[in-house]
Parts: sequence; structure tokens; C-alpha cells
Amino acid sequence: MVIVFVLLALAVLVGGNWYVWRRLFRDTTRAPGAVRRAGAAVVVGGWALAVGALVAERAGAPFWLQRTLGWPGFLWLALCVYLLLAVLAGEAVRPLLTRLPVRRRPTADAGTATASQVPPADGKAGADRSTVTVGPDRAATDPATDPDPAPTPATAPTPATAPTPATAPTPAPADVSRRLFVSRVVAGAAGAVAVGTVGYGTYGVLRGPRIKRVTVPLAKLPRAAHGYRIAVVSDIHLGPVLGRGFTQGIVDTINAAQPDLVAVVGDLVDGSVRDLGPAAAPLAGLDAPSYFVTGNHEYFSGAAQWVEEVRRLGLVPLENARTELPWFDLAGVNDIAGESEGQGPDFAKALGDRDPARACVLLAHQPVQIHQAVDHGVDLQLSGHTHGGQLWPGNLIAAAANPTVAGLDRYGDTQLYVSRGAGAWGPPTRVGAPSDITMIQLASTHA
Repeated sequence: MVIVFVLLALAVLVGGNWYVWRRLFRDTTRAPGAVRRAGAAVVVGGWALAVGALVAERAGAPFWLQRTLGWPGFLWLALCVYLLLAVLAGEAVRPLLTRLPVRRRPTADAGTATASQVPPADGKAGADRSTVTVGPDRAATDPATDPDPAPTPATAPTPATAPTPATAPTPAPADVSRRLFVSRVVAGAAGAVAVGTVGYGTYGVLRGPRIKRVTVPLAKLPRAAHGYRIAVVSDIHLGPVLGRGFTQGIVDTINAAQPDLVAVVGDLVDGSVRDLGPAAAPLAGLDAPSYFVTGNHEYFSGAAQWVEEVRRLGLVPLENARTELPWFDLAGVNDIAGESEGQGPDFAKALGDRDPARACVLLAHQPVQIHQAVDHGVDLQLSGHTHGGQLWPGNLIAAAANPTVAGLDRYGDTQLYVSRGAGAWGPPTRVGAPSDITMIQLASTHA
């Protein structure tokens, strides 16, 4: 079954890229040549960089190689998505452009009519020939008044009296066929839209996440804790593209918002402490008490070493653990991916034997963990993982795999908040799912 899925996915990938190449390069040129070969080289080379970037990151290749492949390779992935979508959208416009009426130029100059096109004045051949125009610059004469008329063969007209062929209409525009012209217009528009979309989405990630404020009422929260603020930051994804400067921007944004507590809910990194330790170092500058739980990408990168590193930076890892704050319990569970290493989530360990009269806030990377949270009487679960879909229409795929893609939902007596995340995985690009740091403001129903 896995082999069939892989073959199907490969067929879709190859077919999609051939279709994009055909519409952008083959259909916009008259014949095989340099443009088509260059287009094929761009498509094949782009995918070679993309696959190389993915393999280098997962295989732990030298970090300089990851950075070299990361930027062009990951951006190519995003560009391919929107080139395909734009070209598909162009199919709806193409028939309309092809059927538009064409304005054609006049066929001939009326001032150059020939003698054969002018009827005789009295119906007799040669009558009143002194008034007949036989060419643009020469007038005919009457044989009776011409002392030495030139003999004119009866069987063939002189060059001056030969009919002037009509001028052929000029194809519009610039001698390019209508179909070729339409293909070039659609391809150019598709390319511009795709590049513009990816460029703006990349700018949105690199400028850093913005603060999003959400109020969450909790029935068990005491009045004294009304207005307590938790900064939720998830899915930073430090790696070969997003580095130390990106982390520093996140820390500065959080500190400026002055939360009471910071919750880092997984997928902090995509790489080892050796490569990314300097990129994560600014986390030591967080002013508020800060807590951390693992995400699935920590287990791709060496979760144990990162748990120790964040502890060294001053964050408190909650590995299936709970801490009792003055007004509520704060618990955290490991990510589901830890099960492969015997370090999966343990809700009984994190939430067992607690006072059910106290409000409980749970940090759990994946939204699918909400069902266990409901079973254990959690009041609020804070999660990430989905990126809000990151690249539209990825939100549709994320919705199929997660109970909530982004925002606040309720499941029984438990509320779930899912952050879209601060960074991006793979392409440093977001479309339709802007990055954020969520400021959760707890509200007591007794206030």
C-alpha cells in the first residue's frame, strides 16, 4: 500500500510539473529551442535544490550546506504551489481571451485604384480616357490628341495599368498568432501572481510575528487572577533559514507585551544544539517565567539535548509534569512523536492527583491531544503544530488531520486554543495564515 501511495504521489508530482512547464514554456514558444530547454532546466534544478534541502536537514548535513540549499530549495517549493494554482486559474480565462473579437487594419488605399477598377463613363471601351487614372503619378491621354501615341498591346496591360493586389491583413499583435499571444499573456500573469504571492508571504514571515490578543473565560479561575496573561509562542522552527535574529525579534516582541507567563508549545528547532544553539540563545532574555514542551520536530532533532538546552537558557521544561501556580495548575505533556523513543505523552502522570477544584491549563503541542485533555478535566489546552495551514489551501489539509486548525474552540468542558505559530517550516513563507504570538488573557467568570 505504501508503494502504491508513493508511486501515485510521484506521478502527480511529475504530471503537475510537466503541466506547469508546458503552459509556461512550451505553449509560449513557436518551436523547440533555448527557452524550452531553459524552462526544463529551471524546473528540474529547482526540485533538485528542494529535495537536497529536505534531505540535508533531516540527515544532519554540514550546516553550511543546509543553509546553501535551504533558501532556494524551500522557496522553490512555495513557488511551485502557486505557479500550479495560478496556471490552473488561467485555464478559466484562456477561452475568454481566445474568443475576443479582433480589430483588423484596412486592406488597401482607396487613392490607388486601377483603370480596370473604374468603369467606362459611357459604357464604351476607351471613352473619355483623358480622365482615367492609370497609376498614382501618371494620367492617360486620348489617341486623337496625341501626335505620336504609343501602341498598346491588346492582350496584356502595361505595368502601370496592372491591377494592384490587395494588402494582406496584419495579424494582431505584432504578427503573433492569437493562440500564442493568449498563452503568453496567461503565462506572464500566472508567473507574476505566483512570484508576488510568495514574495509577500515570505516578507510576512521574515518581519516577525505580531501579537494577537484572545480572552478566555475560565469558570474555576479565582477573581484575583482575572486578566492574567499568557504569551503563547509555537512553531518557531529555527533552522538553516530562520536564525538568531529571528529569535531575538520574538523575544523583543514578547517582552514588549509584558505577559505574566510565556508558554513555548513545541517545534522550537529543526536541527541539533550544535548547529542551532546560538540561534536559540536569545530565549535566555525572556523577562517573564517561561515554560516549554516538546513538539514533533524536537524528536527529529534530538529532544533530550534540546530539553537540557532550554533548561540551561532558563525555561522550565514540562515533561509530563505539572506545576502549581498561585491561581491555577500549569501542566505539560510530551508530543506524540516521543512515543517512538518511549517518551510519549503521559496524561496520568501530568494530571493525576491534582485538585479538580482548581483551574488547569495544559501545554500540548498537537491539537489532537484534546481528547485526552477532556478526559482528565483540563480547562484550557494551548497548542500549535498546524501553522494554520501555512500555505493556502494547506488549511484544508490541516483541517482533515486536526480537530481545530487555528483559534479557540470548545470540546465539552475543555477549551482548546491553537496558535498559527511564529515561524514556518520548509518555505519561510505564509499565505492566508499569518504568523502570530498569542496573548491569552484569562478571565474569571466571578469578576
